[in-house]
Amino acid sequence: MASVSLSNMAQPGCIMPSIPRISSSTSHFSSSSSSNTGSFNGISRLRIISNSRIRAKFDKFQAEENIEDEEGLQQEPIQQVEEIEEDDSCLPSDLEGAVCQSGQASAEFVSSGGMRAIVELLIPQFQFLDDEGAQNELWQMSKIFLDTLIEETGCQRVKAIFPDAGAAALLKYQWKDAAFSFSSLGDRKPVSSEDEIVVMVVPDYQMLKYVEKIASDLSDDPPRPLIMWNPRLISEDVGVGINVRRLRRDFLSKFTTVYSMRPLPTGAVFRCYPGLWKVFYDDKERPNRYALAKELIRRPDIDDLETIFGEQDNPEKGASFLDQAAGIFSSLNRFMKVISR
Repeated sequence: MASVSLSNMAQPGCIMPSIPRISSSTSHFSSSSSSNTGSFNGISRLRIISNSRIRAKFDKFQAEENIEDEEGLQQEPIQQVEEIEEDDSCLPSDLEGAVCQSGQASAEFVSSGGMRAIVELLIPQFQFLDDEGAQNELWQMSKIFLDTLIEETGCQRVKAIFPDAGAAALLKYQWKDAAFSFSSLGDRKPVSSEDEIVVMVVPDYQMLKYVEKIASDLSDDPPRPLIMWNPRLISEDVGVGINVRRLRRDFLSKFTTVYSMRPLPTGAVFRCYPGLWKVFYDDKERPNRYALAKELIRRPDIDDLETIFGEQDNPEKGASFLDQAAGIFSSLNRFMKVISR
């Protein structure tokens, strides 16, 4: 992975179009402040601030905010206290905010000269796309990403490449005012010489050869940035040979993960370029909030997570993190183990 700056930067706001609400079975983050976090030297505690809102966990999104909690906070008297940066202040406020934040991170990466980027939102909504509603939500989120990327870079020649021609044609019809152009992985010529930034939206492992061909074409003089948004290039098929896996791993190693958010049973893993990788655990003293466990310059692998969460476990309080994580590593985020190798 390409080297990254060790400093976090505050995320600017952005304007996002309205999207369909997410189902009530999921939950919702609350608003955040600046993304700067201090170096890890024990977990710092937050001083109480009257207008602070509760942030929900990665693995739960809900359609509506807790109005009663907000009203209660608004009625509290304003306390003149010094604001101290919160451990989880870098986390997005909600799903739209996460997508918007990923667009800002991608724009900063491209503006700094980066050429190959991956954005991954490893959340349940984007893992299982069998029903039409889930796909529609995914397309709407991809538009937020593309609009944010264009706004932040100022580039007016962005090409969005969708998995198939049917999706590309339908979305082109629906988004008549889109500031980007459309194509699909199966098109005879998905990228033209006029395209300055190319975004592949959820490229599938079955189309890997097309993905590699496009990446190779974009490497020609002059090289142009390629961003893969929520790629699904990892297959669980037993028939995939070692050589194919090695080629795929070598191909992905040329990309920098500029944005990643992944829920864990008792915490989360997060990265927003140019910041470090951050591992969070549930803060027992602040319900529905996170505390920073560790920062790393590379993606934490399973051994790292076992060590980090093992240090946080209290054996007197029931099952350890490893026991709780057994199911989620094999189902919700099945491909993370392969990506992190």
